[in-house]
Amino acid sequence: MTENEAATAIVDAAYHVHKGLGPGLLETVYEVSVAHELRKRGVRVVRQVAVPIVYDGVAFEEGFRADLIVEDVVIVELKSVERLLPVHSKQLLTYLRLANMRLGLLINFGESLIKDGIVRIANGM
Repeated sequence: MTENEAATAIVDAAYHVHKGLGPGLLETVYEVSVAHELRKRGVRVVRQVAVPIVYDGVAFEEGFRADLIVEDVVIVELKSVERLLPVHSKQLLTYLRLANMRLGLLINFGESLIKDGIVRIANGM
């Protein structure tokens, strides 16, 4: 599955979850629900993946935890906040760089309309 195909499946799954549950629940509720929607479609997804970082030639396992990694090509960072802040996009871009991946989706389930809460982040690598 390509990055764009995975992103399309993720956005569609997020839409269905948001439509079914509505805004304002805990992020973990959306995380398990989006993962479930993707698995129903035969899409490979893993939750809370520890991604190590390398600093000064030393690998640290305490790098970060990706909310979702889909088909090994897209990192999904989920939020449930009133509005996204610039720091949220920067955080995801840093995750992409550390994981050596090109595409990430930042999805805020706190929005009234899910389309207003989806941001696509690309790492130029």
